[in-house]
Parts: sequence; structure tokens; C-alpha cells
Amino acid sequence: MIIYINDRPGEAAAGDLLLQAAQRHNAHIGCICGGNGICQSCFVYVKEGAELLSPPSDEEKAFISDRLFQEGGRLACQTVITGEGTIRVLTRAENLRRIVLGLNVPGFITYARTIGYNVITKLPGGVANLASRVRDGRLNPLDSIGKIAGGLRYGAGLAVHTVTETLPVLQAPVSLVSEVLQSPVSLVSGALEGPASLISGAVGGIFHAASGLLCAISGGRISLPGSTCTSANAPQAKALESVTITVK
Repeated sequence: MIIYINDRPGEAAAGDLLLQAAQRHNAHIGCICGGNGICQSCFVYVKEGAELLSPPSDEEKAFISDRLFQEGGRLACQTVITGEGTIRVLTRAENLRRIVLGLNVPGFITYARTIGYNVITKLPGGVANLASRVRDGRLNPLDSIGKIAGGLRYGAGLAVHTVTETLPVLQAPVSLVSEVLQSPVSLVSGALEGPASLISGAVGGIFHAASGLLCAISGGRISLPGSTCTSANAPQAKALESVTITVK
């Protein structure tokens, strides 16, 4: 079946999350929280094919107002494709971009009012939903951090793909930047596979980095407690020649 995200076509199948279908075809849908259903960055407007999607989840009901539901609002990380047909969705970011570029002042005012209303009316329910999910073990903080790291990594890769697709001449330098950006995220993601590794590795890494910086700035004269400066402890080179100066 075909799914159109911001008018860009791609293949999808029953059982896919909207977010998964988008990521598979590099069609931009935000995913800051990595699919935990807490940040709303993957909010989309379903323009066609709503009947082919799963009913709104409890997470969506906690964060999306009835007014936004009426406009086709859904969270892509919570919405599963359940039937065959054509689906068209518009992301919140793309919707706002089109309003601004089209100088649609009335549309912008309506958009701002709707989003403001949603925040005011759904914030208490959203907070309560998060608290209950953590309390019931349905939302693991460490697992959530791992998903966030994965979301950041995907976002960096998507940005690189978009730039190189638009300006092929920048493919080499942008790819280099991508590797630099993704390496730290990959390290964090790998560390999150074990909570103990995350805590000890992250804290240890930050401590040693800070200690190294302090040693470098102080020329080896100052170090953090529990660490040493290599330059401070290195054996001093022997003088090649001794010179005595006498002042009369």
C-alpha cells in the first residue's frame, strides 16, 4: 500500500507504525522521545485513510484535545496501520511551514489558538498519564533515555540525507559531519544497553574529561580529587647544562 507523508509517497504495510513507515523512507516525522509517546514531536494530521488506522491510544487521548482529534490529529509513534488503502498525513512542522510561507495570517492565528488550547486543557492529563505509566512499569526511564538517543541518531541521519539529496555536491563534507555527530550518540546508545554501564561509563567519562581539561589549563598543577595529571607526575628531564649566574 502507499502512504503519503507531506505529499511524499512510500510503501507501508498493515502492522507498521506511522513513524516506522516514515523512517523507512526518510520522510520527516519528528521523534525526539524515540517513540515513548511523551513529546508530541511526531504529531501528524491524518488527511486521508483515518479508517485504516488503529483507534487512539490512551497516550494519545492524554495529550491530544478533542479539537485536534477532529482535525485528524494523531501521534505517529502510537498509530498503527490496520488496513490496506491510501493514507495521507501532514506533519505539524510541515503544516506550520506552509502556513508561514503562504503568509496565511488567519491560518496562523487559528493554529496558535488550537495549540494553546491543547496545551492548557491536556497538560494535567498528560502529566498524570506519564506518572501512572512510570508507576505501573509501562514506562522505564532508562529505556526511555535509550530511545531518545536512538531518536537523536535517526534525526542526525535524516538531516544528512535531506541535505545531500538537495545538494549532492555537499555529500562528502556533510557525511563527515554526520559521522562526527553520530559517534557520540552511538556511544550513548550502546552504553544504555546496560544501566550499570550507562551510569559508570557516563559519569566516569565526564569526570575524566573534566579532569583532563583542568590539567591542561593548569599546566598539570591542578587535578580533581581522585585523579592525577600525567604532566604533573611525569619525571622531569635532566638539565643538559648547569649555569651559575653571579650578580655583583
